[in-house]
Amino acid sequence: MTTIPRDQWYVAAYGREIGHDLFSRTICGESILFWRTEAGQLTAMSDRCVHRRFPLSQAPSRLVGDSVVCGYHGFTYGADGACVAVPGQTRVPRTARLRSYPVVEQDSFVWVWIGDPARADATRIPRAPWLVSPDYTTVSGMEPLAARFGLLVDNLLDLSHETYLHGGYIGTPEVASTPITTEVDEAAGIVYVSRHMDDAECPPFYATSTGLTGRIARWQDIEYTPPCLYKLHSRIAPVGSLPNPDGTDPDAFHVEVVYAITPETEHSTHDFWAVARDFALDDTSVSDFIAEQNRTVVLQDVAALDVLEQVIATEPAGYQELSINIDTGGLAARRMLAAMLRQEPATAAAR
Repeated sequence: MTTIPRDQWYVAAYGREIGHDLFSRTICGESILFWRTEAGQLTAMSDRCVHRRFPLSQAPSRLVGDSVVCGYHGFTYGADGACVAVPGQTRVPRTARLRSYPVVEQDSFVWVWIGDPARADATRIPRAPWLVSPDYTTVSGMEPLAARFGLLVDNLLDLSHETYLHGGYIGTPEVASTPITTEVDEAAGIVYVSRHMDDAECPPFYATSTGLTGRIARWQDIEYTPPCLYKLHSRIAPVGSLPNPDGTDPDAFHVEVVYAITPETEHSTHDFWAVARDFALDDTSVSDFIAEQNRTVVLQDVAALDVLEQVIATEPAGYQELSINIDTGGLAARRMLAAMLRQEPATAAAR
């Protein structure tokens, strides 16, 4: 039984990854071929020829202008996925068409719709505008995770693990000891989890990047839109500093941490991460430091979750996990994901 909601938008790539070359990535168990036409238009279609299933991303398959030529038998497809030529005959079979996928480029991400194309609504794609804002500088990357995507959702909605798993980077004692508040906006489909530390140790990640020393005020405000987009609004400021009544916050440093949590298969995940900041915008040394530090943190999560996936795969039937107050955000996310699965047409859930 699938755990992946399918009538949803998922991040397939960063826009920078896709050019006028054949690019393939597996999303929700489906191998999808991406490329840009000579005019720059994004395309997304099934990455296997309708004839004998040969992957169109595999050499010697190639692009000729705006057509893809299969490297096995020469079936040729246009940018809309329709077959335009077959070997040895002039008639193209009516059913010779690759499945095409709705695709949208937004906020540096390439989003693809996996489910019923008739249900694709681009206005439902959650935003992360900091990633392309001139008022922020962003570093980003992606790491493969050999674990189900729900484990990464649990991980990111319970940041108390920073204290133990990420000590020396972003973890301090206050993260685990400070209570959280959790809110669920059912209408908007968003889970909010907040932890405000008004007097906390400054971890190396922020001490080096901001220059703050000693104790700090550190706020973590999470906004998760199932199934794919997670945003952590981080505020770092001197102790006692508060935003102004009009919302301006000149004494603070703001970091927007964005994760796109995209299932590759039922038991593997594409872990896209991006960190945008509103300070030291042109300082490449800060960018290099944040990129290296955040990738290290992501890889610590990857190592832990890869182990956890193996533990779950071999545990005895009927095992019951224990949840506590810090899990309220993750449990709310699980409920919303389960509701998405229940609401999908039976044919989509069974695919």
